[in-house]
This record gives sequence, structure tokens and C-alpha cells, in this order.
Amino acid sequence: MDEISKTLAQVGPRLQEVRKKRGVTLSALAEATGISKSTLSRLETGQRKPSLELLLPIAQAHNVPLDELVGAPAVGDPRIRPTPIRQGGRTMIPLTRQPGGLQAYKLVLPPGEEPDLKTHEGYEWLYVLSGRARLRLAEHDLVLPAGEAAEFDTRLPHWFGSATDRPVELLSLFGRQGERLHVRARSVRK
Repeated sequence: MDEISKTLAQVGPRLQEVRKKRGVTLSALAEATGISKSTLSRLETGQRKPSLELLLPIAQAHNVPLDELVGAPAVGDPRIRPTPIRQGGRTMIPLTRQPGGLQAYKLVLPPGEEPDLKTHEGYEWLYVLSGRARLRLAEHDLVLPAGEAAEFDTRLPHWFGSATDRPVELLSLFGRQGERLHVRARSVRK
């Protein structure tokens, strides 16, 4: 039996346990949820498969999170423990774990580098965390202060680094196959 099947098999007994701990009868729970007493009984005995349509009203009636009823398995440690990559004076810290698709990096770039424009497949989005960044992009030569962002097609000749005598810290999102970052925001009308 796989992990999901084991978890689902334990939902019925868990539902019964929660209900009994609260001193609630099947009739009272049926009245509070609008689910028939027979359906509730079949859920608790495992004769009926649990569904969100049934579990959500039960969780609401008991005033407990759905996870408590289901006993959802732990999702694991969400922290990323990146290993910095150093090239010359540049430090690149990967912030994503999955290969392919959009990749996120924190970049720390030293001062004093000479622009060396490159081209390659992809699309990049930069956000300046601290310092001032210089972005050379085709015929553009821009200085971006902290809090400013830029996005560009990396098939254009480009380079970015510190615009001052201090390091610059950037957040970079990069898609190798030309994926673009899509920001969806709704305007708030007052």
C-alpha cells in the first residue's frame, strides 16, 4: 500500500476520533454539515471515500484544519540550502532546485569589472537588492538603483555589474528557452 492509500485509509477512523473527542453525535454532525447521517457513518467506517465536498464541511463544523482530519503527510523541509558558485569575484547563489524552467539566483557582483557583452538563448529579469547596477544591453547603458528591475532577451548583447566602487546584489530570474516572467497584478479601484 503506497503512502497516499495509507493516508486515505486512516481518514475514516480519524473522522470518528475527532467527532467523539468533541462529544458530537452523528445526528448533530449531520445537522451541522448538511451531510446525511448514513454518509457520515460510511465515511467513518471506510465504506465511502472521502472527498473535499464532504471533508470541508466536517472540518468547518469541528473548527479544525482540514490537515487534522486527513492527517496529510509532511511535505518535507522547504528550506533551500544553496551552495554558492564563485567565478572570479562574482558569487552566484542558486535559489531554485528544479532543473529546467525558470531559475532564480542571488548575485553578488564586485566593483571594477569591465563590461564584456555576451549573447545566449534565454530571457532574464533582474532586481537590484542593494547597491547600484550597471546594465549594458545592446546600445543601452543604464544604471539601476536598489529597488529597480529590468528584463531583457539575452540574445541581445548584454552585461551587468556594479556601477560604483562597491559590490551590487541582484536577484535574477532566468529562463533558458526564452521563458518570460509574467507578473499578474490587478489594479485596485477605489
